[in-house]
Amino acid sequence: MITDPLSTHRYTPTQDLQGLVIASVQAALGLHLLRAAGLVTGGTAGTALILAYVTGWNFSLVFFGLNIPFFALAWAARGPVFCAKSLGTVTLVSALAEALKPVLHIDSIHPAAAALLFGISAGVGLLGLFRHSGSLGGVSIVALIVQDRWGFRAGWTQAIHDVILFALALWLLPVDRVMWSLLGALVLNGVIAFNHRRDWYVVT
Repeated sequence: MITDPLSTHRYTPTQDLQGLVIASVQAALGLHLLRAAGLVTGGTAGTALILAYVTGWNFSLVFFGLNIPFFALAWAARGPVFCAKSLGTVTLVSALAEALKPVLHIDSIHPAAAALLFGISAGVGLLGLFRHSGSLGGVSIVALIVQDRWGFRAGWTQAIHDVILFALALWLLPVDRVMWSLLGALVLNGVIAFNHRRDWYVVT
C-alpha cells in the first residue's frame, strides 16, 4: 500500500511564516491595483473599500476594524492558531496596503486590467492563506467554516455574499465601476472555487 507522504507532513513554523507573508503580499498587491482603478470587491475588503470611497475614511483602518468581530468566531470555530494567523495576516495586509501607496503609485490603469489582475493575485493569495490555515478574516472565515462542516465550497459561499454586496454597491457607486468590479470578483472566486478543496490541502 502506497501512502501519500503529504498526508503525514506538517508545515514547520518557518514554512508557515513565509507562506503567510507571501500570500499576504499577493492579496495586498491585488487590493492596491483594485483601489487604483476605483473598483470594489466582495467580502470584508469590499465593504471596507465602499466605506472608504463613500466616507473618505482610511481603507486599511476600516478593513482592520471590520474584521475584529470575526476573530472571536475564528477562535471559537477553528481554534487559537487559526485565529492568530488570521489576525496576523489581516494586520499585515492592512499595513502593506498603506505601504504600497507611496512606493507603487499608479497614475492610470484600465479597469478591466485592474479587475483581472486583482482577481488572479488576490485569489492566489487567498489560496496560500487557506493552505497555511490563515485567512483575510470576515467572510473568508465564515466560508472556511462552512466548507469544513458541510462541504460547501468556500468560493461559492463568498460568491453568494458578493452578490448581496454588489447589489448594495449599485446604489452607492457608478454602474460602470460596479460592473468592472464584478469581473474581478468573479475571477477571484473562480480561482478559489476551482483550486481550493479540503481533500487537496492535506498539509497543515
